[in-house]
Amino acid sequence: MTALHPLDWIIIAGYGVLTLALGLGFRKRASSSTEEYFLSGRSLPWWVLGTSMVATTFAADTPLAVTGFIRDHGIWYNWFGWHYVMSQMLAVLLFSRFWRRAGVVTDNELIELRYSGKPAAFLRGFKAGYFALLYNFIVLGWVLKGMGTVAEAVMGIDPRLAVVVGAALALSYSLLAGFWGVVVTDVIQFGLAMTGSILVAVRAVRYVGGMAELKDKLLGSPLFTPNTLAFVPGGGWSWDSDFVKFLVFVSLMWWASHNADGGGYIIQRMAAAKNERHARGATLWFVVANNAVRYWPWILTALVSMVLFPVMPGGRGEEAAYPLVMLKVLGPGMLGLLLVSFFAAFMSTIDTHLNWGASYLVNDIYRRFLHRRAGDRETVLVAKLCVLVMMICAVIVAFALSSIGKAWLFVWAMGAGIGPVLILRWFWWRINAWSEIAALASSVLLAVGFEVTAAIQAGPQYRLFATPVMVGDVALQTHHKAMILVPLTIVVWLIVTFSTRPVEQERLRSFYRLVRPGGWWGLVARQEPGVVCDGLRAGIIRLWLAGCAGVFGILFGIGYLLLGRPGPGVLMLGIAALAGTVLGRALARD
Repeated sequence: MTALHPLDWIIIAGYGVLTLALGLGFRKRASSSTEEYFLSGRSLPWWVLGTSMVATTFAADTPLAVTGFIRDHGIWYNWFGWHYVMSQMLAVLLFSRFWRRAGVVTDNELIELRYSGKPAAFLRGFKAGYFALLYNFIVLGWVLKGMGTVAEAVMGIDPRLAVVVGAALALSYSLLAGFWGVVVTDVIQFGLAMTGSILVAVRAVRYVGGMAELKDKLLGSPLFTPNTLAFVPGGGWSWDSDFVKFLVFVSLMWWASHNADGGGYIIQRMAAAKNERHARGATLWFVVANNAVRYWPWILTALVSMVLFPVMPGGRGEEAAYPLVMLKVLGPGMLGLLLVSFFAAFMSTIDTHLNWGASYLVNDIYRRFLHRRAGDRETVLVAKLCVLVMMICAVIVAFALSSIGKAWLFVWAMGAGIGPVLILRWFWWRINAWSEIAALASSVLLAVGFEVTAAIQAGPQYRLFATPVMVGDVALQTHHKAMILVPLTIVVWLIVTFSTRPVEQERLRSFYRLVRPGGWWGLVARQEPGVVCDGLRAGIIRLWLAGCAGVFGILFGIGYLLLGRPGPGVLMLGIAALAGTVLGRALARD
């Protein structure tokens, strides 16, 4: 076991006491009603919710997976995450306001506001169970695995023991404090996590002699390729080229995924906002901080790892390089702070997924199908039981995962192709419950089918989410699967949509009055001439482009400056300032 300094242990223990105290402090308030337990009474300001959104997507697994991506492919592979800027900016301009207007507790509740009949009820219950259990277990599992990897590499602790201990600590205040505990601790945890990641990046770069020396040493690393430092890769138009992968990320994946109109736990925060403006402000802060700010400390540390550990010691996976750099460059006190930052990032994601998953099971299954008249006290108790069971199952999944990054890719594949339905259900009256059912079923069956095929081909050598499907001599990668999954899924749900009855007019009219989305509502709009829609309207594409340009300008401007290219860096930041001015003025008037 790595010997930690007593100061490190004091810092770690102090953080554990703080989180437990926060859980106890919000216990009574969170337990007063279901809406308090899951939405904090819809009373939260934009800066709390936006920071909570960022903290939730920043877990112990995230820098590990980013490190693996860069060591295997290069900086450009972060487009697997960066492409979401385009869908997230739509959420800023449109969906954040729609979700707040809908007044739902969960996004699944919208299904029976938008659709009608037994198909809508089935879809609501199925999606609640699917995302709360199957999807959530995989996500919770990889987050727990990330924490175990860090604990093993830095502290020498058995990763399984670390998973169990970390799960127990996160569970303690998640059970007690509900969504209040989630968002308040998220603000603290985001500050700790960002401080820690910046600290390790600065120390790591100094350890190898500075940025200029790092770039020189990278050229001698056996891991270095022409695309290692590229923001947009080269490589031509071949089936397996990096450039084709990049094109698939930016042209296909951002609108095709299951979170195209916000994503479950992001939507939960939109619904918890004081009003529409706070929901929009929270989402905008999330898009900027999540994409333009948090990546670069991880990227720099990953580049240093290619110099310090060109070959991973002890047969460890590439993702373990990040904690090994921590161990190499940090001294007493600093190492404890970094471990606390990892614990903070870990718990900010765990508590969110537990609370969010429980909200699905309670609001969309228990209160909808099992006990409609359940009171607040009963439903809060059921929610706490759900949190406990979900955590136990997630620990079991964590023991089975072999790769965090590969699990990320599988989760995306399970929802590939449903994105267009989720977007169009707001703007096109013809979308119905069967459209969503067909899209989700197609994506899940195809994604699972790939894994089953890989298991059959590999036999005893199969590793969960890590063994590729072979087509001849070609191993199907994420971009290959996307080019298969998305078109097939779209064809299926379009056929199903036009083969089934549309939603009844009264349901469509009530939804249209409530949300005022704009778009292609035909007869419904003519029946509601007094409804003024402020959603999809002239100029929204211009604002969307400005928002995307602003975020990418900050992201790449910072990157160019850090990598010693001030000319392109200043240019990109100038573009960001101009785009931000256009967007800011428009939002201030709206």
